[in-house]
Amino acid sequence: MDDVIIVGGGIGGLTLALMLHERGIAARVYEAAPEIKPIGVGISLLPHASKELGLLGLTDALGEVAVTTRESCFFNRFGQFVYSEPVGRYAGYDWPQFQIHRGDLQQVLHRAYLDRVAGGAERVLTGHRCTGAGSDARGAVAHFVDSGTGAALPPARGAAVIGCDGIHSAVRRQFFGDEGPPVYSGVNMWRGTTVWEPFLSGSTYLRAGWLTVGKMVIYPIRHNVDGQGRQLVNWVAEVQTDSYNEQDWNRVGHLEDFHHVFADWTFDWLDVAGLIRGSEQILEYPMVDRDPLPRWTHGRVTLLGDAAHPMYPRGSNGAGQAILDARVLADCLQSAGSIPEALECYEDQRLAATAAVVQASRSAPPDVILKTVHERTGDRPFERIEDVISTAEMAALNDSYKRVAGYHRESLTSIKS
Repeated sequence: MDDVIIVGGGIGGLTLALMLHERGIAARVYEAAPEIKPIGVGISLLPHASKELGLLGLTDALGEVAVTTRESCFFNRFGQFVYSEPVGRYAGYDWPQFQIHRGDLQQVLHRAYLDRVAGGAERVLTGHRCTGAGSDARGAVAHFVDSGTGAALPPARGAAVIGCDGIHSAVRRQFFGDEGPPVYSGVNMWRGTTVWEPFLSGSTYLRAGWLTVGKMVIYPIRHNVDGQGRQLVNWVAEVQTDSYNEQDWNRVGHLEDFHHVFADWTFDWLDVAGLIRGSEQILEYPMVDRDPLPRWTHGRVTLLGDAAHPMYPRGSNGAGQAILDARVLADCLQSAGSIPEALECYEDQRLAATAAVVQASRSAPPDVILKTVHERTGDRPFERIEDVISTAEMAALNDSYKRVAGYHRESLTSIKS
């Protein structure tokens, strides 16, 4: 088989390249950025994703740079405890749940590819911005320009082209150019990281508040960053608003645009307002997604990850779904008799499954627990959470999303690797 051309050197693209290598299939990765370097903020790797990366032999490398999550906790905006559950191995999974800096994850994947693949450095080409892709009788082709100058670069030919180039995918746009911009949810997000003392268990994934009055997602992503035990803590402030800017992961945010919403969030166990103020840099990003597509594949060209199915980051699941895409596509390319059959196999397994996750992230993500508490209490403190909502009801809401997203413990354990 000729090389598979991967457009995009992010989490999905690099994971796919590694998985193809494990199956004896050569690939070349074309990345628009001038170099692959640590950027971004935190993400969660849920057990279905860490399982797949573990099968690539990356569990130890991830554990060295990530925080292994112990629990997922929910609080209202007054700092009152609502619900918690153990996660990952602490919940009986065979695989951990990680909280990790996006750049650290990308570096683990990149280093693994360079270490394992002969001539790996020559197979990851940076500064290549894709302008389109197609297929013909000889295979598939991707077209590029220099990211800095805009000058045309030589096209890349291979057995297939996989668009892993994110929510603004040029590959997707070529086939669905009339779908318009991403769909705004009505919620704007500001994100940052702050060096801070450990809170709660020191390995907690925290959600607090609700979107109409302000919601926070907070979790540590690096341990002991200063030699004094403090952590690098990732935080996301979410506010329902009609005002937002175009989605750009690197857009600088401004404290005065949102901090007032959280100015009185000073709990006994965490000074949320101070945590926000302590961030060296703030990034602004609207919560957006796209409606599911009727198809991803055109000839020998298909889509993966956010290029195929961008979703709201309300279930900590975007990176996980890209990793699952990569495993299924790699399996199909290994086992199918032809490229068209492989891409059909991949789409059959992942198109409807990811569409369901997009819809669940809109309507019934795990944080719907907080919405229910907010509405039933009228946004007031409660005496006893049991008088508002039962533990069983909250567990059922959480489990429902896990089943749709593919990481419910029983169903995940039953899937053979």
